[in-house]
Amino acid sequence: MSTVRGEFSSRFGFIMAAAGSAVGLGNIWGFPTQTASNGGAAFVLVYLVLAFCLAYPALMAELVIGRHGQANAVSSLQKLSGNAFNKRFAFGVGFGGIICAGLILSFYAIVAGWMFSATLEPIAKLTSLSDTAQWLNSQSLARDLIFTALFVVLTISIISKGVENGIEKWSKRLMPALLGILFLLIAYVLMQEGASEGLKAYLVPDFSSILNPELLVSALGQAFFSLSLGTSVMIIYGSYISRQENLVSLGAYVTLIDVFIAFVAGLLIIPAMYVAQAQGVEIFGPSGQLLSEDTLVFQVLPALFESMGEVGLFVGFAFFALMSIAALTSSISMLEAPVSYAVERFALSRLQATWVIGGLISLVSFTIIFNFSSLFGFVVSLTTQFGQPLIGMFCCIFVGWIWHRNGLLTEIKSGYPDAEHSVFWKIWPWYIKFVCPLAIALVFIHTL
Repeated sequence: MSTVRGEFSSRFGFIMAAAGSAVGLGNIWGFPTQTASNGGAAFVLVYLVLAFCLAYPALMAELVIGRHGQANAVSSLQKLSGNAFNKRFAFGVGFGGIICAGLILSFYAIVAGWMFSATLEPIAKLTSLSDTAQWLNSQSLARDLIFTALFVVLTISIISKGVENGIEKWSKRLMPALLGILFLLIAYVLMQEGASEGLKAYLVPDFSSILNPELLVSALGQAFFSLSLGTSVMIIYGSYISRQENLVSLGAYVTLIDVFIAFVAGLLIIPAMYVAQAQGVEIFGPSGQLLSEDTLVFQVLPALFESMGEVGLFVGFAFFALMSIAALTSSISMLEAPVSYAVERFALSRLQATWVIGGLISLVSFTIIFNFSSLFGFVVSLTTQFGQPLIGMFCCIFVGWIWHRNGLLTEIKSGYPDAEHSVFWKIWPWYIKFVCPLAIALVFIHTL
């Protein structure tokens, strides 16, 4: 077992790293697509409610488990277990989260590869490499395999450098760049014809669809996916937080940033869809269903950028560069979950563990690429709509039912001495014990 563990060097570094994990393709690719597929503003409203009422309490549970355990997800959970049954349960939850993170990264790398390819296409056009631009824009096995591998190697190169020099260093660079590009693109799109109709669809809810079972489970899955819950990621990040930090406020900052970025991403993508529609691009089918959900941004937005003329090449490059940055800030956290377990459980060096696990995830990604039509959607649904919420629910059960209340309070008081008298402590322990597990279970029962 490794005796030297990394630690975030600053509060800002942790917030940027955790927000980077949360703010990824789930916000900028997934959230707007889910919004467009599930009633627009009604989905946004349900997502916001679930993010604060279920995802934030579950995030706090994972952060507290991690900081108390000061180890990988499996070991941190087992430290809370007082008997053999609980230890086996802990292993199942912790290792299940690690497997979930690896499976998410396997399809995430494919989508991120598309982002890399779309980022390079405008450059190829500007340099008159028309054949290369055509290849970058066409779905093919060769393109998908090459760019998926490229993305995994880039993720590995960051993770192999550890916490402070890898995860924290690059998160602090990439996150501000992501925000800057996002706001510039929103300003441009909102000035275009059709944007006002998109804003109406995004901001004015149809309350009759709020209790739709598909909408509820999609919104719950999106809230957990965007905050990287149920993947052991936040348990790992929690283990790298100094005991002098206030976990309650840190968790709140991460949730607020994540929800804010998801909401702002919707302000870009949804109006952009209607702008593209005003310019003749087909967005919805005859019955009102969204066309090409998984590849929405790769079909709608390039058409929008092309209509801008030569400036569209620069806007397209900026947008897909933004998407690539968002993908990278999330992928480094997902790879960290299995890497930290391998380093501490099998006494591997960080470099060895990163390359071995990165290679295994690449093999899974390649398998999905070769069987795309049958595996891609299945893996996405399995992990984001079922695996993450259920594992997040089990973490809530651990904190609420297995961890003794006094031990839990002692951990939270590290960095927050007045926690015992706070509104948070008066609500959260029973909330995490009863409300969160029950609410998550009811969503799934309602769906079935």
